[in-house]
Amino acid sequence: MSVVVAGANVHDTKLLAETLEHIVAVRPADYGGDAPNLCLDKGYDNPTGRRAVADHGYVPHIRRIGEEKLAPDGRKRYPARRWVVERTLGWLSKCRGILVRYDKKASNYLGLLQLACALLWYRRQWQLLF
Repeated sequence: MSVVVAGANVHDTKLLAETLEHIVAVRPADYGGDAPNLCLDKGYDNPTGRRAVADHGYVPHIRRIGEEKLAPDGRKRYPARRWVVERTLGWLSKCRGILVRYDKKASNYLGLLQLACALLWYRRQWQLLF
């Protein structure tokens, strides 16, 4: 999990490189020799997004803008799994200090976000154990 704080008027593609730099999870050595995969939505289908993914050693899986994966009968073949992101953002928005930013300094707000993410991770691990 990685968190980067920026203004609301900054496009996600510009934050992708910084987000990938701040990932703290280390990939296990016995996972295989292949490069890790990174799935992104159509918003990252530009040279900046593709360069950031390649610079960090990931294999990009980015759907082209205007391209839709359809089954032979015309329906969507693999629907998007956006619910995982939306669920996590919903959990984070339960914290009033995150939902409405009261902190003037970005470093204070980032610390609060990191604490909330750590609590989410801890609670999730606790649920898996019991």
